[in-house]
Amino acid sequence: VVMGNLKFDLRLPESLLAQGKRWRNTWLRPVVAIASTRDGEEVAFVRTVAAARSLPDNPLFLLIPRHPQRFDDVAAILAAAGAPYVRRSALAADARVPQQVRWVLGDTVGEMPAYYAASDVAIIGGSFADFGGQNLIEACAAGAPVIVGPYTRNFAQATEDALAAGAALRVPHATAAIIAAQQLIEDEAHRGRMAQAAGRFVAAHRGATQRAMAALAPWL
Repeated sequence: VVMGNLKFDLRLPESLLAQGKRWRNTWLRPVVAIASTRDGEEVAFVRTVAAARSLPDNPLFLLIPRHPQRFDDVAAILAAAGAPYVRRSALAADARVPQQVRWVLGDTVGEMPAYYAASDVAIIGGSFADFGGQNLIEACAAGAPVIVGPYTRNFAQATEDALAAGAALRVPHATAAIIAAQQLIEDEAHRGRMAQAAGRFVAAHRGATQRAMAALAPWL
């Protein structure tokens, strides 16, 4: 019996969603999450944003490595590039981020729903180098339009379904992802449609847990 993907049944903690919305209201500018990045991807994104020099609306980029043991390595990448950044762990709960700061390094564990809830757009890491991609369902559940790269085999069906639903865009590389994110920031109507599509996409695929329990019921 094929019952669906259990990840769609995840309920994001309301406290973390509220925290992300508070950040968004405090930061007062567009926010792009570059989430669950893997080794080699951060350099590409940091260089792309640096090369862009000025971006309309001065978006704030949340750079959130997939593995905690790489937090210091990614901080070193930002520092080496001369990218103005702060660590999330150094920010008070409702602290403002200075306008000249372009990056927030997401060096905390367990706050991904808050990062997504704070974001206008989510770029999903692991899909811009050949790692197979990371979970895009959580970003969709938080209502964030999603951008993925070419490598999504780990979440192949979910990605294809999200693309078909209009909740996600696929681009070939980091530069294209930053361009697409900027275009979505500038096009509020398109961004809103994708956010609504993300919610519908997640809702349409819920129910795997209930189906699994029903299938197991004769043996329980």
